[in-house]
Amino acid sequence: MDTFISILHVAGAVFIVGPMAILPMTAMRAVRAGNGSQVAVLAKSTTIFTWLSLLVFVFGFGAMSMAPEEFELSMTTPWILWSIILYVIAFVVTMFVVVPSMKKAAAALGSGAGDSADAPKASYPAIAAGSGIASLLLLAVVVLMVWKP
Repeated sequence: MDTFISILHVAGAVFIVGPMAILPMTAMRAVRAGNGSQVAVLAKSTTIFTWLSLLVFVFGFGAMSMAPEEFELSMTTPWILWSIILYVIAFVVTMFVVVPSMKKAAAALGSGAGDSADAPKASYPAIAAGSGIASLLLLAVVVLMVWKP
């Protein structure tokens, strides 16, 4: 059973957390192209993948709890604790900076108002910076999961 949980954890990291990190970058391209409907769909998709990433988090706890006693793993194991902290920060940045900025850009692009050209430009740096920070944090989690210092 521990192998199954580990597989779910790793597969979830690839197929759920991967899109969570990549979709905002696709949204930046859609903002530049002025495609508000695509940005809106990508904002919704990013939200869904970010919430689904909690499954990876839960499977990680399952894998940790099933690890052999000789490894002495717990939430206070430094590499596990730092992985948790970095993931939580990436989750918060994505949900409370990146997704709202994507929604704001989508609304501005779809509104057709005369000043709508400036609104997506104002959201673009927040999408870029937020998704970049979240991606770097998630990369650090991957390094910690592999390296296990």
